[in-house]
Amino acid sequence: MKTHKMTHKSSLPSNTCNKLVLRRTRKRFSPKIFIDRTIETTAIVSVLITGFSGVGAMGCWGMEIIETNNPNIIISGWQQQKNICLGAMLVSFSAFLGSSLVGASFSIQRDKF
Repeated sequence: MKTHKMTHKSSLPSNTCNKLVLRRTRKRFSPKIFIDRTIETTAIVSVLITGFSGVGAMGCWGMEIIETNNPNIIISGWQQQKNICLGAMLVSFSAFLGSSLVGASFSIQRDKF
């Protein structure tokens, strides 16, 4: 029986195969993508902070009601904490609205309506 040897030849010349080097493609810094991602991240974070501050304000409001109804509990400062949480809600919600407005104006500007 005859044994056949099969060889595979590359379509590239042999000297080219030795010189092939795998290079990583370098990503270019794109200010448009950076601005879009920053605006998107700001909007998401501000909505999360708004939600958490709202939950904190409701919890402080509940503790304030408990403190008012039960004179034996002396834990003051719930009203101040509630006001701080409500202020944080206001600031973060306005940041959400501002970042959404800026993002919408950039997308309209890019689409050239």
